This record gives sequence, C-alpha cells and structure tokens, in this order.
Amino acid sequence: MAGVRGGGISMLGFGTPEPGPMPLVAERDACGVGFIADVTGSRQHDTIVRALHALSCMEHRGGCGGDGVSGDGAGVMTAVPWELYEAEGQLIGKPTASCGVAMVFLPQAEDEALAAQALLEEQATKQGFELLGWRDVPQNKLVLGELALAALPTIRQAFVYHPTHTGDLLESALYQLRRSVQADLLEADPESGIRKETYFASFSSRTIVHKGMVQSAVLGPFYNDLTNPLFATNFAIYHRRFSTNTNPKWPLAQPMRYLAHNGEINTLIGNVNWQRAYDIQRNRRDPLCSLDRSDSSNLDAVFENVIRDGKTPAHSLSMLVPEAYRNQPAYDNYPEIVDMYEYYAGLQEPWDGPALLIFCDGKQLGATLDRNGLRPARFLKTKQGLLGFMSETGVIKVDDEEVEMKGRLGPGNMITLDFETGEFKQNIDVKLGLARQAPYGEWLRKHRSVIKPMPFTEESNGEVPANVVQQLTAFGWSLEDVAMQVGDMSAQGKETLFSLGEDTALAVLSNQPHVLYDYFKQRFAQVTNPPIDPLREGIVMGLDMSLGKRGDLRQAPSEMLADQLRVMSPILNSAELAEVQRKKPTAVVSTLYPISKGPTFLAEALKALCKQAAEKVQQGAQILIISDMKEGGMSNEDAFIPPLLAVGAIHQYMISAGLRLDTSLVVQTAQAWSTHHIACLVGFGANAVQPYILFTAVRDLYESDKQVKMRKAGQVPDISLERSFENTRKALEAGVLKIMSKIGISLLSSYQGAQIFEAIGLGKEIIDAAFSGTPSRIGGLTFCDVAEEVAEWHLAAFGEGEAPMRLRNYGFVKYYQKLEHHQWNPPMSRLLHKALRSHDAAGEGYDFYKTYQQNIESTPVSVIRDMLECVSDRKPIDIDEVESAEEIMKRFCTGGMSLGALSREAHETLAMGVNRAGARSNSGEGGEDECRWTPIADADENGRSPSFPHLKGLQNGDIARSKVKQVASGRFGVTPAYLMSAEQIEIKVAQGAKPGEGGQLPGAKVNSYIASIRACKEGVMLISPPPHHDIYSIEDLAQLIYDLHQINPKAKVSVKLVAQVGIGTVASGVAKADADVIQISGHDGGTGASPLTSIKHAGGPWELGLAEAHQALIENNLRDRVVLRVDGGLKTGYDVVLGALLGADEFGFGTIAMISVGCVVARICHTNNCPVGVTTQKEKLRKKFDGAPNDVLNFFLYAAWEVRQVLASLGYRSLSEVIGRSDLLKQRDRELAKTSSLDLGYIHQMPQVKTKAARAWQPETAVPHSQMGTLDDELLARDDVMRAIEKHEHVTVEVPICNIDRSATARITGAVAQRHGNRGWRGSLHLIFTGCAGQSFGYACLPGLDLEVRGDANDYVGKSMHGGRIRIRPVSCIKERSIGFKPAESVIVGNTCLYGATGGRFFASGRAGERFCVRNSNAEAVVEGAGDHCCEYMTGGVVVVLGPVGRNVGAGQTGGWGYFLENGDGYKFEDRLNADVKLQRVNSIGALQLKELINAHLEATGSEQAQHILDNWDHFLPKFWHVYPLSEVGSPEVSGIEPNAESPLDSPIEALAAAK
Repeated sequence: MAGVRGGGISMLGFGTPEPGPMPLVAERDACGVGFIADVTGSRQHDTIVRALHALSCMEHRGGCGGDGVSGDGAGVMTAVPWELYEAEGQLIGKPTASCGVAMVFLPQAEDEALAAQALLEEQATKQGFELLGWRDVPQNKLVLGELALAALPTIRQAFVYHPTHTGDLLESALYQLRRSVQADLLEADPESGIRKETYFASFSSRTIVHKGMVQSAVLGPFYNDLTNPLFATNFAIYHRRFSTNTNPKWPLAQPMRYLAHNGEINTLIGNVNWQRAYDIQRNRRDPLCSLDRSDSSNLDAVFENVIRDGKTPAHSLSMLVPEAYRNQPAYDNYPEIVDMYEYYAGLQEPWDGPALLIFCDGKQLGATLDRNGLRPARFLKTKQGLLGFMSETGVIKVDDEEVEMKGRLGPGNMITLDFETGEFKQNIDVKLGLARQAPYGEWLRKHRSVIKPMPFTEESNGEVPANVVQQLTAFGWSLEDVAMQVGDMSAQGKETLFSLGEDTALAVLSNQPHVLYDYFKQRFAQVTNPPIDPLREGIVMGLDMSLGKRGDLRQAPSEMLADQLRVMSPILNSAELAEVQRKKPTAVVSTLYPISKGPTFLAEALKALCKQAAEKVQQGAQILIISDMKEGGMSNEDAFIPPLLAVGAIHQYMISAGLRLDTSLVVQTAQAWSTHHIACLVGFGANAVQPYILFTAVRDLYESDKQVKMRKAGQVPDISLERSFENTRKALEAGVLKIMSKIGISLLSSYQGAQIFEAIGLGKEIIDAAFSGTPSRIGGLTFCDVAEEVAEWHLAAFGEGEAPMRLRNYGFVKYYQKLEHHQWNPPMSRLLHKALRSHDAAGEGYDFYKTYQQNIESTPVSVIRDMLECVSDRKPIDIDEVESAEEIMKRFCTGGMSLGALSREAHETLAMGVNRAGARSNSGEGGEDECRWTPIADADENGRSPSFPHLKGLQNGDIARSKVKQVASGRFGVTPAYLMSAEQIEIKVAQGAKPGEGGQLPGAKVNSYIASIRACKEGVMLISPPPHHDIYSIEDLAQLIYDLHQINPKAKVSVKLVAQVGIGTVASGVAKADADVIQISGHDGGTGASPLTSIKHAGGPWELGLAEAHQALIENNLRDRVVLRVDGGLKTGYDVVLGALLGADEFGFGTIAMISVGCVVARICHTNNCPVGVTTQKEKLRKKFDGAPNDVLNFFLYAAWEVRQVLASLGYRSLSEVIGRSDLLKQRDRELAKTSSLDLGYIHQMPQVKTKAARAWQPETAVPHSQMGTLDDELLARDDVMRAIEKHEHVTVEVPICNIDRSATARITGAVAQRHGNRGWRGSLHLIFTGCAGQSFGYACLPGLDLEVRGDANDYVGKSMHGGRIRIRPVSCIKERSIGFKPAESVIVGNTCLYGATGGRFFASGRAGERFCVRNSNAEAVVEGAGDHCCEYMTGGVVVVLGPVGRNVGAGQTGGWGYFLENGDGYKFEDRLNADVKLQRVNSIGALQLKELINAHLEATGSEQAQHILDNWDHFLPKFWHVYPLSEVGSPEVSGIEPNAESPLDSPIEALAAAK
C-alpha cells in the first residue's frame, strides 16, 4: 500500500521532519495482495506463472498514471531462483547456501550508477564478502508507459559470497551490509542521484523482489526472468498498487523487502518519532525510519529489524500490529494469549491503521489483518498442497473439487506456513505457539502495576478557592466554557451539541485571545483509510497508557521488561497522580515564569524549561510532570508557557537528546478542559493529563446556587458531586476516542506523539520548536504573539481594580451583538430576507441585496478569503459582454441537507427554487419521495397546488426532484429508482461540520413520513455510520463509483470531501478512481447537530483545500477528468469568483440557501424547535414555514448578477476564463490584531494557467466515466433479456463469471428501474452465474431478479439490494461437480454483504465475512456463519445465521431482528452480543418465521446445513437465540403475542417506552 507521507517535508538528521512548502503532504495508496505457496516446498516455475495470473486478475484494485498506461505499481516476492542464476554461471561455482543476491535500483546516469555500485563493493570487501559480479536484469522496456519509462532506474543484481556464513548468520550479515551501504548513501551529496536514486528492492540469500511502476499484466513481460522456465520458486507474494498520486516512483511499488501491505498506517508520524528516539539512542548512521519514506517502507524496516533480533515474522508482527485481544471470546480458554499481548502493550505503541500484511523472511510465510478487519482477506488450501491467499477470491485458478479448505482472516487474525516443516497454522495455533514461549502472565502478575480509576476525594474535599474565577480567567477560560462545555460534561457525561457549523473567525484572524489549541485542526480519515465508530465498534479501541521508562523490544521476552506501570485513562485526578508518583521516580518542572520579563522572554523560557526537563531525566526521573500549578494559584507576577507549547517542545527536545524513551510526560495544567485540548496534549507527546482546575470548575458549578435550583427543579440530573466528576472524565474520554476514531486510530498509545493535526496560523519558529513535522501553510503567530495572548488573560485577571467576579464571555459559541463576530447572524438574515422577498427583484430587491453585500464586506476578518482580493491584468469590460446569469447559475448547487434534518416544506421548496434557477439541488441522505419526480401541473393563480398543499408560491412546471442524489455509508432511502432519477450521484465521504464522524437523526424527528422514505421505524433514532463500511480505502471508493456508473451510466458521480492538508493527494486518487465531480467542503459547513468540538476543531478552510486539490490534479495530469466544486460558507457572488480563481468550476450553497427560505439563525436546529419551520418535524412549527421557491431563485440570481459585475470589472467574459487564475489574487494589506506574519503566498505556488495550452483541462467532459463493454452490457444485448425487461417476460440465462466481473446485474437493475420504477416490473430474470463473482454482485437488485451464483463471491454482495432474490451456492449443485470442503465451515461470500439493503431475500450456503447486513433496512437473509459486527446499524429485516459469528452482534441496531444458532463446543453466543440489543430464546411465532426462512434457504441453495437442522428441528430450535432491539418488543415474533390479540403496544414508541 502506502505512499510517501513526507512529500513536501524536508528531512534533518535522524528523520527529523521540518515543515517545507506543503502543497502535497502525503501520497497514499491501497491495493490488492496475495500469495501462492507449495506446502511441500516444491520449487517450480508454475508457482510464478500462477502468481502473475492472480496479479493480473486484480488489475481493477490498482491505479494508472496520468498517461493512462503506466501503473501505480506491481511486484512479486519469490524465493531466489538459484537454478536460473546457476545456469547462467552467476555464482561461478559457489554454493547457493553461502550466496546472496541484491536487487538494486540504481541512478539512471551510468557514472552515478557505477559510483553507487562501488559503495556496495567497498562495504562487501570490508565485511568479509566476495563480490561475484553484477548482472543487468533482462528487461523489455517497450511494454512501459511514458511516465514509467521516464522514471525507470538502472536495475542490476549484485551476487555476493561469504566463506563462513549460511542461513540466519548469512541473512544477518547481508542485512548489515545493506544498512552500511545505505548509511554511506546518506552521507553522499543530498542532491546527487547516488543518494536520491539508489534503492535496494531486496538483498537476501532466500528471497528476491521484482517490482516496478507497471500494470499487473506488464510485470511478467517487463522482467524477462519471470517468464523464464528456469525461474523456480516454492512461493510467490504478489501486489498491485493504487496510489493517490501519479508521480512515478519505482521504489514505492511493492512488495517491500519483507512485507506486502494493503492499507494505511495512520499513526506513522508518532511511530517514526518513537523509532527516531531509538535510532538516536543507538547512534545509527542509517535510521530505520524517516518521514520521506512511505508508511509501508517504514513498517517494513522496523519489522525487518525486529526479525534480525532473532524473532519470527509472526512474533514480530504480533508486537508491532497487535489485535484487539481484550474481551475476545475466542481467547476465553487461552488466557496466555491475552497475557502475551498485555506484556507487549506496555513496550510498543502499535502501528495502527487498516492493514492487510503479508510477510515472509524466506523461512516463514504468512498474513495478518488489522485489529478492525478493514481489508478483505481470503485463503484456500488444496489437497495437493497449494496454499493460496488473496484480497479477492477467484484470482487463483483451482478446481473446487481439489479444495479442502476455504477461509478468511478475521480482524487481528494471522496464518503462517513454515517452509522448513511444511506446517500450516491458523490463528489460534499461531498465537498459542507465540504465547507459550514465555510465562508472560506470571511476569505481569509479579511486576506490573495498574492504576485503575480512583475516587475524586481531594477534589471533593475542602473549599473551592475564592480566587477560582480569577484563576480561570488567567488561563483563558470563558463563560461559555463553563456554562456549556463543563455544564454538559458534568451533568450529562457528554460533550456539548450545537448546530449550523463554525462561523466565527479563525483563531489567527480573531480579535479575541485564543488558547493555543485553537490554532490546530484535527485531521481525519477520508477515502485512503476509514474512520472508526467509537460507539458501535469500541471493542477495538483503548485509552490505557504505559508510564515510566520504555522497554527495548530487542530484549523481549524477558522478565525485567514486565516492570510496567499502566493507567487506564489519560485523564488523571489527584489521587491517581499521587499513586503514579509513588510507583515511579518522578520530577516536576514548572511552566511559570516572571511576567515582568515581557513577551519576548517566552522563547527563552521555553528553552530553559526543555533544558531543565532533560536534566531531571538524566538524574533518573521516569515520570516528568509539566506543571503550571502553584500553591494558592498563579499570581499577578506570573506568566505561563501554554501547556501545549511546553509538552510539544519537551517531547521534541527529548527525542533529539536521546532521552525520550527514559521518561513519560504528564501535564498538570489549568488550561485543559475540552476533548480537543486533551487530544492535542497527547497527540504532541503527553502520556497523561491532570486538568486540575477543570475539576475545580466542575465543583464550583455544581455548588452554585443556579445549579442547586436546577437540580431541585429537575432541569438537570440530580446527581452527586462524585458523579459529576466521573461524568466529566467520561465525556472527555468519549471525546478523545471520537477524535482518535476520526483518523482511524484505535489505541491512545498509538495516537500519542502522532501529531495528526494541521496548524492554521502558527509561524515557523513555534512549529520548529514544539510541533516539528506539523503542517502550517500560512505562517502566523510568533513566540511574542503567543505571549501577548497570555498577557491579555493576565490583564483581565490581575489588571487594575478588584479580581473579576464573573468569567468573561467572548462569544465564541453563541452570537452576541458586541462580542465575537459570527458570519451567520440574525441581522444578516433579516437583511437577506428583505432582499429576497421584495416584489421588485431586479430593482428594490437587488438594492437590498447590495446592502446585504456591503454588510458582509464590512464585517471583521474571519476567513482566509477575507485576506485576499482580486487584481486584474486587463481593462474592465461592459457587463453586457459577460455571460448571462442563467449560464452562471448552472454552476450553482445546494449542499446535501437531508429530509429529516430539514422539514419537508423547506426541503421541497429549496429543490423547486434551485430547479427554477437551472441549478442542482442535493437530496442529502434521507431519500426522496417519488412524487417529487413529476412536474407540478395543478398550480393555481395563488401559487397553491393540491399535489403539494403544504407549499406556497408554486408554478406549473415546478419540480421538487433533487438532481443530485446522495449515497454511501448507510444513506437512507437508496433504491434503484432513486439512483435512476439522478443527474448526479454524490458519495458523501465527509461533511464539513464533523468530518470523520457519522450522523444521527433524533427519534423525535423521525415522523411517519420520514420513516416511510427512509425505510425505518417512526420515533426511533437513526444512526449514520462513519464511512468505513463500503469505503475502506481508495480501491473501495473506486468500486462504489463503479457500482454507481454501472447502474446509471448517464449520471455523473461526485465525491464530497472536506478540506484538510493532504487533500490534493486524496483528490488525485478520487480522480483516478473515475469520479466525475470532486467537491471540496470547508470546515465551516453543516446545518445539523454536531459535537461542539468537532464544529470548532476539525477540517480546514476550503481556500487551502481547493487550491491544493486543483494544484495536485493539474500536476498529475488529472484535472481534465473531473469537475471541482467548492462549498462552505459562501455568501456572495464575490465569494464565487474567489472560489473560481482558486480552481473551482462549481459552487455549493448550504447554510445561505437555508437562510434564503426563512432560517433566522436561531442555532437550535439540533433541538427540533426551529421557530420558523425550517429544521423541525413538529407540525405546529412547520406551519410557520414561510419560504417560497422564488426566495432561492432570487438569491441565486443576485449572486450571479454580482458575479457578472466582478467579471466585468476584471475584464473577463465568463467564469470559465478565470477558473484557476490564482495570479489574479493577492494578499490584502489588512492589519490583524494578533500578528503581522500571516503569509498567503501559497496562491503564488499554484500552477500558472494563463495560456490556452495550460488550460487544456477545459471544457468539462460531458460524458460520465462509465465503463462500457461489461458483462451486463453483454446480457443487455441479448434479445431474450430485453424482452423480459420491456415486455414483462420470464427468462432464464446461464453465463460464466469471474472476479473481474464487478457489480454484475447492476446495469440490468438500472434498465428495469428506468422503465418500471422500483416495483412496477411484472417480468422476471433468473440469471445463473458459474464461477467467482466480483465485488458488488447483485448491486441494488430489485423485485423480479433471481440471481444465482454457483461458486463463490467477493465483498459487497447485495449492496443496496431492494428486492428479488440472491443465492450463492457451491459448484456441487451442478451435476457431476463435487467439492472437497464442507460449505457450512467455509467462506462463500466476502465482507459487507447486504450493506444498505432495503428489501429482497439473500441465501448463502456457507459463511460470510465481517459486517454482514450492516444498515439492512428490510431484507431477509440466511447464511451459515459470519464475522464481526453482524447486523450493525440494522433498522429492519430479518437475519438468520446457522453457524458461528464474531463479536459485536447488533451494534447500533434500531430495528429488525436476527436468529442465531449456538452450536459447538466452547462456542458461547451471548459473549458476542453488543449491549444495544437484547436476546431471548425463540418463541412459537418466531419459530414459524425461522423455520420458513431455513426452508427457503434449503430450496434456494440445497444447503446441507439447512437440511440437517430441519431434519432435527426439535433438537436445534432450543439452540437458537432471538436477538432484537428494544424498538421491536411489540412485534409478535418477539413478544410471542399474535397480531390480532389485544396488546397495548401499538407502536414502536409505545413498545420502547414499555420496555424501558
């Protein structure tokens, strides 16, 4: 997988990152991987032949460069083909056991290549090797693409011989030889080809790697050796790469030297920093890790180093990439496995992220999966001893008659093959073998200390200090911090919810002082790797941290390394900190310094603090407490170093000094009270935090007269003070988990030091000192500026007069007229309404709009574009020469606001107004009523229509159809007809208000109409998962795009991203994945409910994200493939022009469009109490809705007229002429309150596109990137198939299928839905496919389709299924075909099957993978086993599992139910259940349903398991568990009460109340 994360980062010393120009900060990849091995050890050429075939079958999982020919990378690792080399005489008679071969990529220039070779020759001689010679690797360059050929290195092999070493000794010697040469290379001229272009693909006596920037099918023809019959091997690992970038780099292809990696290491910066600390301690000339290498390369280097210390690959990866072993039912009988993981958890931070890792050191071959199971991984074993492992089943040609086992890797699981013994082991056996190598449990019980949560005794005792308000003020607290955040956390145990997105100024642009945390934006996962759901999938997450001196893995396993100190939470109270101090040698360093020294002293104070900290550690302190606490509190003589600055600087200083591994950092501070603060402190190096004054604030609030009265009145929970403290910690912990999950990190120990933030508004001197490696693209505050902010709080706290009695309110959250400026505010909305509702739109109305416009222009600086202005390179022109407003409005659209978040009235009015303007409205994720797809034909002269009686201002011809339909990640209401009604289909990967998080619609907003559209239950809360189920990675997004193009080839597919650093590489990958439109949303978007910290601290400004995306697409020759759209806080036509100059083709209006139809910015959208009926489902309030379609039309018209005026003033005739013309922008000369160091020079780094040739990406491609000539197209070309579709006939067709036939039948579904809608087709098609179905088989299947696969299938079978039947059965159902495995014990379908299904029936005679039936709304399904997270987020339907399941069944389930068979020794189903659901034995009514479904399963598949259960029904029925959510307690199958019997439980709401 992965690519260089350090693009744009220059490196100093031991991989020290230094921020450089960073238009692109990362290159990220995904891919397809696998291996083939002969268990008997037989070396044959057929092994590499099979591997190359398998590689070619995964071409769709890779990507191509901008030239359309060069691949992103493909490669194979095999045994060294000694037979070939001996036949050529390369070994000159030396024994192969004493020889090694280096596969080296050398500089293109021959003199530099020879110089690099000389370095190897010199080191080989020094280290006792004899160089046998060099060999030019035979190549066929004619098969390479233009980009790959231009970057092609000189590829040569070096053969060496050692007179005394063989086996492991020889491998270690070769390793040391290579590392020595690499160190010599680092000492060469940094700009020379010798250093930059020399790379060892492999150097071993056992394995060799052939790889390159080629497509799969080209690898064999390019490397002639691979097709030479003398090339014999007993195994082959293969890898196909999909890179988000297209800059060709041959070394980035995989496999690496020991690993082939499909996935993403999200914790890379932290892992590299920790490894850098080891490198410095060990005085390495050649550091193992560096941020200018890919994550795969870094992990490979550390992995290889651990192996060289004498550990097996399986042992090494179990330490580096551990599974989620806690509360794992599979290990209930194997406590020694848990003990082993606990032991290593205290020594090594995990390399965390979605990853499938194949490994081989020449002795042991194997594979392991990440802890969350976010990559597909299938394997098979034949009777003849062939072992095949693959990302997709079907890529290895074998007859099922010969297969004795078909399996899959579950989350965290591992398989191994020992080449020396031929022993193949599965997970339990592998882990037991490792765990029994040492008495880990005994060691831990003897030496480890675990500090569990302790009572808040000290915080509860004594008096609240009289100067508490003064102290809070001095540390930057505001009234809103206490009243809102502390209030909600302490009373409810939850973070504050808010709505309408972020609309205050960036911290660097604000006139008010901000805590340093506010200058950092959380980064989040989108496309290249998935976020995690911390609520529903919390089983894989953990917050415990190790404190004290860090152990050395090289010495493990050893008893002395079990001397560990563990805290279960990073948030410590006084008692817990005291316990830490008792357990380990501790020292305290104070961050206070004399304020009399002035602001210029801060930098010097920080240096002194770092030096003092180092001295304490050198004196033996294993715990270093960084504290701003002082007896009696800070005085008027004190200033403080912000804790984030202090911990970041000490962390970096300690690493550079070689001391970081000797100590842990605990921050004891008054300036930490939100989840973002804790995440920043840990992310930049802290091991734990004691937010001492936060607990004081909790108590002060608890004991206040107001809170006492509110508790008595029942307005807030009547809880104890201790509970308030516990709630506060609980809320902080949940918030930190959420922040970690957004970037896809599971464990806090991996998040520590990972620096997954972007700085907005901090200058170079601060970044270099404390946050090295953190992107900061626009400069900003100096040390002096930071000190000035601290001084402002100091003045407020200790200035003249008495100490403050109340905290200052800065107005950062709520709007107050004279406090912090909010871009969305009631006065602004009133001005706009006055303009839009004028009867004279072109006259008085536009004059009012100009007043609104002037009001916007005169407001304080808030966003980056406020610091930009247009400057023309030509004279103005007459406005009549500029393109029409109608043409401009075609580029406008609305944001994805769902029906449910908005009222029906507001949603439909918006769509009609936008359609009048010729623009595009967006459905959001709530589905759409089919009545909206027909134009109004019954409007009267008063603007009323019987078809839409709840709306006003209507005209005949108005249509409420949203041209853009939203899908993906459990979007509700997605049906075939819904997709076919779209002009564009939007994949919502992230949303501006809370990127990386899922959505929730409160039950109060789910009325009967909303429930009918969304296929869910009235009154029951709806949960949208974060996008990690169908978008694991870039290749999975490519598959979803392919699905949508298949079902509706006429609709363009757009992908919605949120701006953050690195979005350019993501956009490049999305373009290569065949998206037609890419939307860049700013962090300031969002209308619905979001956690306040997400609104404030996640995502980035679109002005940066858009520019980066545009630049990356141009540089990678991809700009012509996509339309770029921008949204986020757009308010005027001038904003539109600025967006165009930064690269946007189209423009989205979200909040402002909502305001245009009546929103008054009350900011209570999340409460369902909108006073004007825009964001409520309450009938009484909806009647107050007063908007009309013309309101939206007028706003779009006014904005377009303003665009025309700006274009005329610039001298340009159309928007298309200025798109990307950043040369027409300059930084405004506006004085800022905080700094003079803001630098928007990035606009001048963008590509210059003045000439026609430079603008060759225009105009927009009219035709979507829909692939034609597919299996569906072949079927639709048949007369009998078309007769069935058009004339409602009944037809059966049999065809072969293979894994490259993806989304099979989706286009047929689309053809049916186009003609007959979802339910109007009376014909049928029985389509029988023999073979292995590719991904997304049966996508959006609808009634009338009977889809049968005889063989097996990959991921996403039945995704968005709406009706019909899908059945997957082994080939043994074919006459004269047999199989060698038991179907009920074998995997037959992949992960995430029936995702988002809304109907139909599914039967699989075998087991399914992870996440079966996620977001199922109405389908019925029967399988014979499933992995983790079965039935997650289900809102309806029935699932039957006739075999074992993994963990976390029913997480987030709000409707439907499942029947699960508990059968087999040691298998206990109850332990696998999530707390969101209940279970009971099956009652008589449920038994009828269960038996009917098993009978249907038998009829559909011929299942032996079904037959056996039915034949022994009385024996098996008591073994079934019935699992259901509380909303279903009134259903007969759950309650056991017949439907016609009297029951008070008439509705889900009543049933839920009764259950509670």
